[in-house]
Amino acid sequence: MLLFTCDYLEGAHEKILQRLAETNLEKMPGYENDPYCISAAEKIRAACECPEGSVFFTVGGTQTNAVVISTMLQSCEGVLAADTGHVNVHEAGAIEYTGHKVLSLPAYEGKMKAPDLKDYLVNFYKDPSHEHMVIPGMVYLSYPTEYGTLYTKKELTDIYEVCREYQIPLYVDGARLGYGLMSAAADLTLPELARLCDVFYIGGTKVGALCGEAVVFPKGNEPKYFITKIKQRGAMLAKGRLLGVQFDTLFTDGLYFKISAHAIGMAEMLKRELKDMGYTFYLDSPTNQQFLVLTDQEADTLTAKGAGYDLFARVDENHVVCRFCTSWATREEDMRELLQILKECRLASIS
Repeated sequence: MLLFTCDYLEGAHEKILQRLAETNLEKMPGYENDPYCISAAEKIRAACECPEGSVFFTVGGTQTNAVVISTMLQSCEGVLAADTGHVNVHEAGAIEYTGHKVLSLPAYEGKMKAPDLKDYLVNFYKDPSHEHMVIPGMVYLSYPTEYGTLYTKKELTDIYEVCREYQIPLYVDGARLGYGLMSAAADLTLPELARLCDVFYIGGTKVGALCGEAVVFPKGNEPKYFITKIKQRGAMLAKGRLLGVQFDTLFTDGLYFKISAHAIGMAEMLKRELKDMGYTFYLDSPTNQQFLVLTDQEADTLTAKGAGYDLFARVDENHVVCRFCTSWATREEDMRELLQILKECRLASIS
């Protein structure tokens, strides 16, 4: 089948598999105390230009969000997120399970706006009974967003300024960080991102790794006993080397950025050729997620021909939004085959 349902369908980049095999029988200390985790952390600090930063490895995105958010909030605090944010929609209540409420703000193509954040905080503290309410203790956003959109440097700066004014941390979910940074529309670099938030993570699961994420506290500002709390919440691997080897490989010779750029190139090819065919896009995503408006007939035909997509939303009784994700491993020949099927669907629908 031609599957474009998400960007973690494949296993791991061949260089990672090679390094895992080469180091397989080496005897290493556990819990990220091995030379590969230490080397990977150093390479990540260098890439982020935050020599005083702290780097920790966790097993997956949902675990990372739950660990970071729950350890940085007081028991009476909640996290502010766009209403389309991953922690608010697609994590099975993982944040609420830790005892913290997700406080949602309006989203505009997946993004929150600094004025909405400021208004929320102003009105919250104007309420004379706010001490009886869930205190907004952190801001969460993702880069890219669930809609494949990107915050500009100014948008992120404005949000961070509000966070600093109210002395609450800004946390950036970077599950697809490489695909955001390598987009032609991005005006942020990795070091700039590190300067404009208090904590973020570099996604490996969706960007070439078999599993794992790298949590970065760029100012060395991790919560007290953070390693212990990672283990307490079940997000630590005893064989931490498995994560260290992967991220050490991803951050050698720019591999993380090269494979991210490949995914963007495939997505741009898809977008360009589908526009030429007359297809309509739900929104303009500059990253590896593309949202195509199809008739029900076209969507059914795609499925019948073995092309997999993610059913994102329904537009009306006759049209749906189908999300197609490219990845670090997307092959051009598969993309060409998908485009040919979509061309046949369009010709059939207009004949």
